Amino acid sequence: MLPKQRKREIVEVVSAENGRTVTELAEELGVSEATIRRDLQDLESDGLIERSHGGALPTSSVAEERTYSQKQVQNLEAKRAIGDRAAGEIHAGQVVFFDSGTTTIEVAKAAPDVEFIAATNSPLIAMELGERGDVKLTGGTLREQTWALVGPTGEQFLERTNFDTVFLGTNAIHPDAGLTTPNEDEARMKSLMVEKSQRVVLVSDGSKLGRRSFVHFADLADIDVFVTDATLPDEQREPFEAAGVDVVDGVVR
Repeated sequence: MLPKQRKREIVEVVSAENGRTVTELAEELGVSEATIRRDLQDLESDGLIERSHGGALPTSSVAEERTYSQKQVQNLEAKRAIGDRAAGEIHAGQVVFFDSGTTTIEVAKAAPDVEFIAATNSPLIAMELGERGDVKLTGGTLREQTWALVGPTGEQFLERTNFDTVFLGTNAIHPDAGLTTPNEDEARMKSLMVEKSQRVVLVSDGSKLGRRSFVHFADLADIDVFVTDATLPDEQREPFEAAGVDVVDGVVR
């Protein structure tokens, strides 16, 4: 198979299947993983796919939203490192809210063996934390795209409760646009999480930096701690520090 044809098939497979790992592409196309990695690099340069840790995803726009299964395979090792570090912000006796997401669930998995009250709008996180004790679920309508509970019922839960700490996820982080997400219902839930928490810990891998999505839900000044795998250069760090954010960057396992 000629390289041009192989690259075309890669784009078709990645788009049709909402993502593929390097190993899967190599097996399907009968070439080495090194060849696939070179092809993905070329295709990303051409704007035809987006590379992730260990694979590739279709290209996205400000209104496009990755599915939960897509996000699960994207930058997984980075998310685990972030979860390990961010879990250190949990202390005995706290009321802690976990935003729905593939990075926040890694925080839940790494939670220390201390007693705290957990709440979330994610059934997946509730099941993860349920083995250690009772978990408060917001209730609401389950979004198939992200496995997050949203809507009036969830909003009412957040309006009448308060939290010591929230572990917050986001689709995009920009020095001017702040924190943004593609869905209005999720943006409203996230905004309430921030409003009702004394301490906001943003957990996000470096792929979200410098991006904008559809709906704004928080400013950089609303964040207390930002935990990321990326090592921020001075020009990226400055807006966070100017907003009073404690930046914990370059985290690895």
